[in-house]
Amino acid sequence: MTTTYDVGFLVGSISSTSINRRLSKALVKLAPQAGLNLTEIPLVDLPFYSADNDGAIPAEAASFKEAIEASDAIIVITPEYNRSVPGVLKNALDTASRPWGQNSFAGKPSAVIGASVGAIGTAVAQQHLRSILSFLASPELAQPEAYVHMREGLITDDGEVTDESTTEFLLSWLTAVHTHIAKTLSPVS
Repeated sequence: MTTTYDVGFLVGSISSTSINRRLSKALVKLAPQAGLNLTEIPLVDLPFYSADNDGAIPAEAASFKEAIEASDAIIVITPEYNRSVPGVLKNALDTASRPWGQNSFAGKPSAVIGASVGAIGTAVAQQHLRSILSFLASPELAQPEAYVHMREGLITDDGEVTDESTTEFLLSWLTAVHTHIAKTLSPVS
């Protein structure tokens, strides 16, 4: 039997109408078929990271770090803002990696996906995000890359994917995430 992994996910947009939130709902629905259980780790209540708080981490930040540490892996679902990641997502990554020496991402398998109405999807934002995750010592899924070109009706508000080829792609991507987690977490023999 295949191991089911508990995967936390971050949605890099706090907008109630976010297309990346719709993508996250689709992934949550498809994930069990790939042996994954997805749970959102919310960003909306995180205070701005400040080294001034390293001695007494705010409760919201401590809970966020604990949720990352309790997950077998992390999926980051990001939009692209001005050719980079949204500030709220960068703040979350900074919060998770601090104080120095208490990086919640270290050794934690990760995968990146994003949706955009633009033709290149979230390619540039994902490149920036991969650079950050690399610095945070998070082993990343390199292939397949996942850029979802969102068009009207592709994913409904409740996460139903209306295009069979998109469903197949997302399911194959989630299966690759499962394989990546298994390889990363398995003991070296």
